[in-house]
Amino acid sequence: MRNIHPTAAVSPRSEIADGVEIGPFTVVDDDVVIGEGCRLSSSVRLHSGVRLARGVRVFHGAALGGEPQDLKFAGEKSLLLVGENTVIREFVTLSRGTKATGRTVIGRDCMLMAYSHVAHDCTIGDNVILANSVNMAGHVEIEDYAIIGGIVPIHQFVRIGRHAMIGGGLRVPKDVPPYIMAAGAPVRYFGINAIGLRRRGFTAEARSAIKQAYQMLFQSSLNTSQAVERIRSELGAVEEVRIILEFIAKSRRGLLPGNRALSAGVEEP
Repeated sequence: MRNIHPTAAVSPRSEIADGVEIGPFTVVDDDVVIGEGCRLSSSVRLHSGVRLARGVRVFHGAALGGEPQDLKFAGEKSLLLVGENTVIREFVTLSRGTKATGRTVIGRDCMLMAYSHVAHDCTIGDNVILANSVNMAGHVEIEDYAIIGGIVPIHQFVRIGRHAMIGGGLRVPKDVPPYIMAAGAPVRYFGINAIGLRRRGFTAEARSAIKQAYQMLFQSSLNTSQAVERIRSELGAVEEVRIILEFIAKSRRGLLPGNRALSAGVEEP
């Protein structure tokens, strides 16, 4: 059973599962797939190539799967994939991919607040929160459980690690590694995300190892290569530390700067 408002324009060449609700003045193009239990509010636009998994909610005025804002885009077919139970609030815009990757991907159980924008070829993991008016350039990658504060522009190709938290109103031009808080202008390391890690069940031992690793990387006299070697030799057996080292090794834009002025007691594990 589907509930489609009579003023909605839904292509017969789209796939609409059972239990879908489509509100007034919403437009669904050809080659769109809407999973079971999705709810689309009024004046939503789903362009060709959109794939919504089960239980996605899309609020008023959101536009999903539009052409990438990329001068290299030549009309090639591409996709926008949205995972289960993700919530997309008012006037969010999500571009589909280009030939570079063919897709833009949003994970499951995410919250994309009003006016946020996800550009072409981005990848967002599961349980990510984008606050109001976050603006992501192309090819950005955000890993699971990251939280991005409001009115944050993110430079193209930036990576933001899992469980990281970025304060509102900050420009992000460099990679933000996992498990940390980023704040200040220019944005920099501001301690580990201790409260978030405790809430998500990280042990005291894991939090302590994460803290020690970032003290070596961001609060010591060591350069990055020296810090990485010391972290690997002293803490490399800890899974969370291995994740940090892997993130650093794959960084393309370089890491955000440290903050040696932090006192030793800022980040209680």
